[in-house]
Amino acid sequence: MSSPIRESTLLGVCDGELDDLTYPSSFLTNKVGGLPDVVPGLPRVFPRCECCSAPLVHMVQVYCPLEESPYHRSLQLFACQAAGCGGRQDSWTALRSQCLVHDGRAAQASGDPAPTKAAPLSVGDWCDSADDWGMDDDYEEEEKKDIHKPVPEDEKEDVMSSQLDALHLAEPPPDVPVLRPFFISVVDEEDARGEDNEEERSHAEQLLRDYERREGAVAVQPDDIGGGEKYEKSRAHHGDHHFSRFRKRISMCPQQILRYRRGGRPLFISEPPANERPAASACASCGGPLTFELQLMPALVNMLSWKDAAGDRSQPDFGTVLVYTCARSCWTSSERRPIREVCLVQMDPDHQLFK
Repeated sequence: MSSPIRESTLLGVCDGELDDLTYPSSFLTNKVGGLPDVVPGLPRVFPRCECCSAPLVHMVQVYCPLEESPYHRSLQLFACQAAGCGGRQDSWTALRSQCLVHDGRAAQASGDPAPTKAAPLSVGDWCDSADDWGMDDDYEEEEKKDIHKPVPEDEKEDVMSSQLDALHLAEPPPDVPVLRPFFISVVDEEDARGEDNEEERSHAEQLLRDYERREGAVAVQPDDIGGGEKYEKSRAHHGDHHFSRFRKRISMCPQQILRYRRGGRPLFISEPPANERPAASACASCGGPLTFELQLMPALVNMLSWKDAAGDRSQPDFGTVLVYTCARSCWTSSERRPIREVCLVQMDPDHQLFK
């Protein structure tokens, strides 16, 4: 069951570096980079670029359960690092994975501890658990119990097989590049205003003023407390009021790397597509309508670095990446692989944002 439309936007900002030895991540973790975590009952997937067939880089993982839903729910975004693929929709992949909160058997089959029998999670939990460093307390306690729980003789062989499968999934193919992992902390956009670095905000505002002088687009005062900026479109040389509005909005919290508002309105850098949705306006799994859920922001580009010595290896480049997901968040017990959702990629014109 999909959640009601949120009235506020959640912002993701980079937190401390994720050290797997100290804070092992799970599918409950919000993070940048690293390896995608296995959702119980599903395989770990390493997609390839539809443009050049190169392995895609795991960019972001977001744990985003829906209100009144019986499912855990995770979104994982992947991108091609090749310079020639930058800005192309088919060089990005968004995968949605779900599993029942009470489905302990599926968790055992993947070699992971079973989730606790907690009340259904809401989208708001994404914000509330931002400081948990990726591990739910009850989940961690259940893991400790499972470690010391004796295994019957007739089940040992199955358990060993599951553990070997989990170890096999722990290592990516040799040609898959891995970004340095960072935790993502989550705050409400209204709470984040005024808390950002003053120097960063001043720089962003100066960039906005430079753009307005160059293009002739003039920002006027917000029409409400929600920050709904208006622009005099007729004065913009290219009519690009979307870019001016985008820059003005992110200047309130320049360090944001992700915006989450399922069912809300995204921020576009340039003229949006028809009906504000990608051309593929139907869910690839059930054929139902799509809804906007989240978008990656340009500040993330400057924070990317490779986990290993990558030499001159290029990094994924973008302005913003908008992710549209199934409005019903369709899922059945027969699903054996993640469901692919739709990405819309917009580039930063002339790399004007946070340069």
